Amino acid sequence: MATEGAVTVGFIGLGIMGKPMAGHLLAAGYSLVVHSRSHGPVDELIAAGATGASTPGEVASLARIVITMLPDTPDLEVVVRGAYGLLGALGPGHLVIDMSTVDPIATRELADVVQETGAGYVDAPVSGGQKGAQDAALSIMVGGSEEDVARAMPLFAAMGKTITHVGDVGAGQITKAANQLVVGVTIEAVAEALTLAEAAGVDPAKVRQALLGGFAASKILDMHGQRMLDDNFEPGFRARLHLKDARIVHRTAMQLGLELPALEVMTERLNALVDSDRGDLDHSALVLLARGQ
Repeated sequence: MATEGAVTVGFIGLGIMGKPMAGHLLAAGYSLVVHSRSHGPVDELIAAGATGASTPGEVASLARIVITMLPDTPDLEVVVRGAYGLLGALGPGHLVIDMSTVDPIATRELADVVQETGAGYVDAPVSGGQKGAQDAALSIMVGGSEEDVARAMPLFAAMGKTITHVGDVGAGQITKAANQLVVGVTIEAVAEALTLAEAAGVDPAKVRQALLGGFAASKILDMHGQRMLDDNFEPGFRARLHLKDARIVHRTAMQLGLELPALEVMTERLNALVDSDRGDLDHSALVLLARGQ
């Protein structure tokens, strides 16, 4: 049974990541209230035992803890501040946990607005893609007060494997921005390395195998390198979403007065992939550009 016992949990945003995450909470014994723009996932979770809500505000009226898992910052703004948003129903005892990947500065601003109602706020973006969400093996990067994070931890344990409390509100989103920078740049590096090997007449599969035994070894080389060899670009994480994340990193870097040259290259490549109508492919499809395809 769930640690929160009788406390009802709300979940808003049942996309490729959110739906399995919400399903894990239901399986862990939580009483769940769900809302999403698409009716299909809502209906499936209702059939599994969840309760449906017609608006974010209704979710907050039924649940003391509300999790959001949304595509981008404007979506979160609407869910929190919109006409039928969370704010009108929040008060002392509520906890909002945003697990989306959104702008760190906007996160802090939204947290301030939510906390003015007496509610708590935690930002907890995730890494691991669709497979991590399905397997309850996500890496969760957490920002918030010790008290709020302690309250959220049992929920995180039902959805993830590696849970790190990084710092105050916003620290989770900064960590996710750093994650997306490392992941994107590394995918591009792996794509170029395997393309270099193939162009030189060397078996890229054997090159990958050799590199996995040395300092170049990484999960990206392992998983996405194999995707590239197999030409398997079914989305675990869509390129257009990684481009959205790259733009978040770029805005954050600008606000901090930083120049990040590798980020510029990564963003340019992701933008080229999306502009070629391949934004719904997995981000490992960057290899197609390296091949000149």
